[in-house]
Amino acid sequence: MAHDINYNEQTGKHSFFSVKEKAWHNLGTVIENYPTSAEAIIHAGLDFEVLKRPNLHPLPSGINIISDNSYYTFRTDTEAILGDKLGRDYEVVQNTEVFSFFDGIVGGKDGILYETAGALGNAETIFITAKLPDYIRVGRNDCIEKYLLLTSSHDGSGSITIAFTPVRVVCRNTLNAALRNHTNCIKIRHTASATEKLKEAHKMLGISNHLSIELEAIFNQWSRIRITDPEVKRLIQLAMVPNNEVYDKLKAGREDELSSHYTNMVSSIFDYAMTSPTQQEATTKGTLFGTYNSVTGYFQNVRNYKDDESKFKSIMYGTGLQRSQTAFDLCAGFSKHGNDALLLN
Repeated sequence: MAHDINYNEQTGKHSFFSVKEKAWHNLGTVIENYPTSAEAIIHAGLDFEVLKRPNLHPLPSGINIISDNSYYTFRTDTEAILGDKLGRDYEVVQNTEVFSFFDGIVGGKDGILYETAGALGNAETIFITAKLPDYIRVGRNDCIEKYLLLTSSHDGSGSITIAFTPVRVVCRNTLNAALRNHTNCIKIRHTASATEKLKEAHKMLGISNHLSIELEAIFNQWSRIRITDPEVKRLIQLAMVPNNEVYDKLKAGREDELSSHYTNMVSSIFDYAMTSPTQQEATTKGTLFGTYNSVTGYFQNVRNYKDDESKFKSIMYGTGLQRSQTAFDLCAGFSKHGNDALLLN
């Protein structure tokens, strides 16, 4: 299954929920009203405990040796093995503790709106997307909501990752930006201090709110900066450069030597910037803000993917994220230096 959403044979349900809209994999439970964390963890099929045990090594003599440096994890409801090559220092962080992180942001008060949550594989990987209480506004009508995406694993494959993500309501673009010396994510290793660090991680919201204010000012500024069609195309070309070879050809003016894959991709993004209905609003049409959204919108609405799982990974972790960050940096340079920011050195 390309979606890789966990199917629990005991309950006969997929471990996923979403609010109001069906997800890209069309599985799981769709609910009408935003749940509490206690409800969300049940809707998502994440209401299980994970335990860590030492590996057992049966020898030909019949002796069983219990390892003191090799461990495995399993979920207690289905007894599915989640990870089997874990070290002594690996610490399990329960799903309930992960949801407690979100509750800690608002101090137990209403405000966190859980959009999606679920588990992948045997539930060795879980993810939660939550909408934060406030909004980022661009212009009068363009609204960008603030989201937090949290992923965690029970198999030792990665850290707990908490990423701040603003998303345009109109076209559902996922925006990712690195500002100054800040980062758009926190990573917490599964060690003895993981739970305490997770409790403290809600302080990132202070940075997130600060970043949100900065983004609001930046996007409002970009919505007032005009950019010509040739400049739009050049910015897109630079944002989508995959390697130094392509960059050197652009720099030398040898565009006729560029691959058809690259040129077709640039043309698709440029067409999206010029013709998409979501690009015709006052805050986007012919503006720097619209140019930025043409890149993020391409990965969300135009590009063809092998499957929906590939689309999700590209936008949240892969090429889509990388190109969006490059586009953000180019737009930031253009806002300060104009067309000079698009000159190749």
